[in-house]
Amino acid sequence: MWENVAVARRDSKKNPSFSTCNSLKEARIIYNLPFNDLVFRAQQVHRANFDPNAIQMSRLLSIKTGGCPEDCGYCSQSAHYPTGLRASKLLEVERVVAEARKAKEGGATRYCMGAAWRNPKDRDMNALVAMVEGVRALGMETCMTLGMLTPEQSKKLAGAGLNYYNHNVDTSERFYSQIITTRTFEDRLETLSNVRDAGIKVCAGGILGLGETVDDRISMLVTLANLPEPPESVPINMLIPIPGSMLADAAPVDPIDFVRTIALARILMPRSHVRLSAGRTEMGDEMQALCFFAGANSIFVGDTLLTADNPGEDHDAALFRRLGLKPMELEPAS
Repeated sequence: MWENVAVARRDSKKNPSFSTCNSLKEARIIYNLPFNDLVFRAQQVHRANFDPNAIQMSRLLSIKTGGCPEDCGYCSQSAHYPTGLRASKLLEVERVVAEARKAKEGGATRYCMGAAWRNPKDRDMNALVAMVEGVRALGMETCMTLGMLTPEQSKKLAGAGLNYYNHNVDTSERFYSQIITTRTFEDRLETLSNVRDAGIKVCAGGILGLGETVDDRISMLVTLANLPEPPESVPINMLIPIPGSMLADAAPVDPIDFVRTIALARILMPRSHVRLSAGRTEMGDEMQALCFFAGANSIFVGDTLLTADNPGEDHDAALFRRLGLKPMELEPAS
């Protein structure tokens, strides 16, 4: 099998959609390698495709908070759960662009804007387009996460210059209905297809700690790796249990299992940015260092991720110095 992985490292530079395996059985074998072997292999794949000491830095802003009609069991913004979070209106365009300017001054190269919606209304599209255009004018990459998108909405955002659209599949197709009932796994894939067809790059990953099995985690990654084109960004989140939510008492994720998942994501999707996302406040520096060695090469910077805590920029800068890491430079526009 590892002869195939070696071929994948060579071919991934020529064909970004090349996947090292296409079945749950093959991915399970990789995941269950001795830990040292797994992380070493992931680092080899990583070095074949990226600068191993460069980390892509994004900033995430909630442009519309709370009151979401979806019943995602992990979310503080769902209207179905008494999380104590008050709903807000969509932020003004000028406020969003001003916050993006601050993020750029802090070293972020990508600005992500998230709204707690099932899907955006047509009346909101002009404001969303203006946000994308305003952030692009600062010389930053843009990303949005707004829930489900129609083909027409996807094309409108693409026309504004949106670089990335985030729409996580969250978990495996098998386990999905245990966490969310207001939309289906297929709905998620349909939005990813609409976005890709419009020419927007895809950001899609999942959450660990929802009560899923190891096979669910592996299956989620196999699904993403075997899309017609794998996501350019793959955020791997560790659940932050939210008081009042369905998963308020969820058991913590084993750190070694989390690192294994990062390594598998890197091996299955050699050219994707694997983002260490929510939950970093609960990870020690040593765990984060292992994740970077296993192939994670993207983080969110800033004190908050939508409504959740995130390590401050000073902490991240200190960790980067200790590990000899540097911010990844923005790739030239093609």
